[in-house]
Amino acid sequence: MVSKRVVLAAGVVAASLAGPTAAWAADEVNIYSYRQPFLIQPMLDSFTAETGIETNVVYTDQGLVERLKAEGMNSPADVVLTVDIKRLTELAEADVVQPVSSPVLDENIPAAYRHPEGLWFGLTTRARAIYASKERVPEGTITRYDDLTDPEWKGKVCTRPGDHVYNIGLISAMIAHDGVEDTRVWLEGLKANLARKPGGNDRAQVKAIKEGLCDLALANTYYMGAMLNDPEQRAWAESAYMIFPDLSGHGTHVNVSGMAMTQSAPNTDNALKLMEFLSGDEAQALYAEVNHEFPVKPGVPRSDLVASWGEFEVDSINLAEVAAHASEALMLVNEVNYNEGP
Repeated sequence: MVSKRVVLAAGVVAASLAGPTAAWAADEVNIYSYRQPFLIQPMLDSFTAETGIETNVVYTDQGLVERLKAEGMNSPADVVLTVDIKRLTELAEADVVQPVSSPVLDENIPAAYRHPEGLWFGLTTRARAIYASKERVPEGTITRYDDLTDPEWKGKVCTRPGDHVYNIGLISAMIAHDGVEDTRVWLEGLKANLARKPGGNDRAQVKAIKEGLCDLALANTYYMGAMLNDPEQRAWAESAYMIFPDLSGHGTHVNVSGMAMTQSAPNTDNALKLMEFLSGDEAQALYAEVNHEFPVKPGVPRSDLVASWGEFEVDSINLAEVAAHASEALMLVNEVNYNEGP
C-alpha cells in the first residue's frame, strides 16, 4: 500500500499534475512550495493530525509562477508557500492567486505582513542583519545600515549578489523610506567597501568573516541558527555576532515567508483551513523552532536560541509598500554595476 501523503518532486510530476483535478481526493489539500521539506513537514503533519486532511506537496526552487500560469484553471494547486515579499508579489501580479477573507487570518497576522486585498499572507519574519567579526569589529561600532558605507570599512564588507531577492527587499525598503537617489548613494558606498565581487549565499558571507576575507556581511538572521546546528559550519557562526541595524530611524528591515491561495484551487475550504492553521499558535511555534524564524502572530514566543539574540525595533512599514519598489531596486543594482564588485 502507498501512503496517502505524497511528497512530490517538481521535476518528475509535471505530467501527473496536468491531469483532471478530480483525481485528487476531497479530504486533501495540494501545495506548491518553495520552502524545503524539513521546514514545513512538521507543520503539515500536525495539520493532518488535527483535521484529517492529507497534504500533497510539490517542492521546487524556481518557476512556480510560470507553472501556475501554464496550468491555468486546470492546476491542482490550492496553496503556494514561498519566501520573500518579492516572490509573493510576483504571484499577485501574475494573477495566479485569489483574495482570501478570513477573520482568523486578520487576527493572527498583523496588517504590515499581509496584502491589503488578501492576496498573500506572511507566516514568519526574518531580519536582514549585519554579521560582524567578533575579533575585528568592536560591539557598538555598527548600528545602522548606513555604517556599511563608512570609508573605515573599505575592502571589509561581503554580500551575496545585489539582485538576489533578499537584498532587493532591503534596497526596496530603503527606497520606500529615503527615495531612489539617497538609496543610490548608499548602494554605491556599499559597493566601494566590498571585499570581493558579490557571490554565494548568505552563509558564504559569514564563512568569509571566519576566513578573514571580510569583517562585515549582510545575511538573514535564521542562518545563524542553521549554522550553529551544522557541525561543519558552527565555527563560521561562532566567529561573528549579529547586529540588528537601523534603517533611517525606522528600525531593522524584516522580510517574510508567506502563503497564498491559487486562483484554480479545487479545494478552497481545505486550503483556507490550512492557511488558518499555519497562522495559529501551534504552527507558529513550530516555525520558530525548526527554522529559527520570528513568529508572525503576536504573542507566540520565539525559540530559546532566537530569543537569545535580543530584542530590536522592527521597521513597521507594510511590506506591500516595500514590494512596490522592487523594480526600482533592481534598476539601481544594475545601474551601479553592483555585482561587478569594487
